[in-house]
Amino acid sequence: MEAPYDDRLLHQRVVGGDEAALGEVYDRLSSLIFGLSLRVTRDRVIAEDITQEVFLVFWERPLAYDPDRGTLRAWLATIAHRRAVDHVRAEERRRVSALGPRLFEREPARLEDTVLAADEAERVRQAVTSLPDGLREAVELAYFGGRTYRQVGEELGVPEGTAKSRIRLALRRLADALAEEEV
Repeated sequence: MEAPYDDRLLHQRVVGGDEAALGEVYDRLSSLIFGLSLRVTRDRVIAEDITQEVFLVFWERPLAYDPDRGTLRAWLATIAHRRAVDHVRAEERRRVSALGPRLFEREPARLEDTVLAADEAERVRQAVTSLPDGLREAVELAYFGGRTYRQVGEELGVPEGTAKSRIRLALRRLADALAEEEV
């Protein structure tokens, strides 16, 4: 999708160093960028920081945006979403590393709990194995391989939407199969 004329004009003005053009872009899109960042991070201060960073990126590197590839709105929203997700992931890593040694200080598992967990894990493995190839590959890459749906699409050679649909369908089928077995 090609960018509309006003996006192209604003982009050209920002490339030329016109601060007023950046102000126009900010006025038009800052609430979207802030709202998106807030939804992902659930933290107003962080969302404000991400919003500022997104517009700073556009000001400092306006040529990174290509109007022939899409709208300015979509490009800035993508940057905001990625930064927000990166922030959430970094926070999670910090929390986990802060727990560090305490993760290993718990009581040893009871034998019956270990056996039950192993039995449930085997049932999940069997349910995954019973999926059709396309669904099984997608869910294995996503959940066992830690890939995003975009990466799953690339590795399987299918569009992102197809990868996302396969993952959802696989999870739905797994949930149904495991619910029947009361796992």
